[in-house]
Amino acid sequence: MPSKFLIVNAVLFLFCFSMMSQNDDTKNNIQNPLKAADTIEVRDPIDPLSPAKAAFYSAVLPGLGQAYNKKYWKIPLVYGALGTGIYFYVTNKKDYDRYRDAYKRRLAGFSDDEFNGRVTLDGLQRAQKFYRKNKEVALLVTIGIYALNIIDANVDAHLLQYNVDENLTLSPHFKYNEIDRKSNLGLTLNFKF
Repeated sequence: MPSKFLIVNAVLFLFCFSMMSQNDDTKNNIQNPLKAADTIEVRDPIDPLSPAKAAFYSAVLPGLGQAYNKKYWKIPLVYGALGTGIYFYVTNKKDYDRYRDAYKRRLAGFSDDEFNGRVTLDGLQRAQKFYRKNKEVALLVTIGIYALNIIDANVDAHLLQYNVDENLTLSPHFKYNEIDRKSNLGLTLNFKF
């Protein structure tokens, strides 16, 4: 039962929008019926290779695709994210190497490592597993951020070519209903061909 109620409300909701857009279109056509035939719109040409260029530039040097798209504010975010991932990778690798070297020295019979008396042989093995796992996760996150940098440049270049003009509008409106003295809020979606 709730699904039927939801479907009926969705259809009524869409019907209200179509009625409002039809009223607005008929009003515009009465005022100037030859408007669409008289005007010629000149648009910028679309470069289909632009998204590929942006993705290539970002793959060569992270942030270069964002500069190609003229989204300069994203460049520090890209380098900050990549730098953070690299920092955690290097830090975990250093700690992993420290525990691994101490473990190897203990197996060789030496007891002069920096963890002597504080960490057991089993503790050194667990620390190696922990830091190796963290190192691998940091590497995967850094590679993911690098891939997101390329994807962001490509998608942003696609969206720059998207046609945004007055033929497709989504505008809020506020009307005062004088009959029942209440205010009506709405959202109008207009397609003009």
